[in-house]
Amino acid sequence: MTPRALLAVVVLAGATAVGCGDDGDAGGAGPAPSSPDVAALSGDARAAHGAGLDTPPGPGDRVALDSFDVGDLRFGEVAIAVMGPEGEVMGWCVLLAATSEQRQRGLMEVTDLGGYAGMLFVWDGDVSSSFYMRNTPTPLSIGWFDADGALVSTADMDPCADIEGCPTYPSGGRYRFALEVPQGSLDDVGVTGGSTLAVGGSCAERT
Repeated sequence: MTPRALLAVVVLAGATAVGCGDDGDAGGAGPAPSSPDVAALSGDARAAHGAGLDTPPGPGDRVALDSFDVGDLRFGEVAIAVMGPEGEVMGWCVLLAATSEQRQRGLMEVTDLGGYAGMLFVWDGDVSSSFYMRNTPTPLSIGWFDADGALVSTADMDPCADIEGCPTYPSGGRYRFALEVPQGSLDDVGVTGGSTLAVGGSCAERT
């Protein structure tokens, strides 16, 4: 990974053809709230009514959100909880991509997540768009979740240069959320068969 000072923003954005899709979301300009209303952003999905964690997650020394901003595009952050099939719960602080513009940029060009566990993509309705890795140098793994937070499927995604014809990665069904983490880290964040996702709330304060 490169030093934090060299962070460049990008999104590994999902897409059926070009990107996550031009679904008519509001623009991504303006300041990003530290605790966004993910329930509203997700079309009132059942999984987006709070992570339910006793302690806000995330390292206090994670990089500032503006390290991931591009021009007028701003990213947020949000707490998530992943519950395993045996009931074990793991809490994480992740970057948030909830508008069309944010999702289309995703983790493009990002080589260091700076303390964030990954990036959560959110839609206001169920979708089936594929993801691609154009101009995304970091190998990633992805887990797709439905509106109730149930795991739909997972995939490993390899980097692709800024060229036409990058491979696409489809989900195993329709989904409302997608969580990207460094490749091979899904198990580390608790995403396995039978896992469920809960979203919402603040991350830990920065130190």
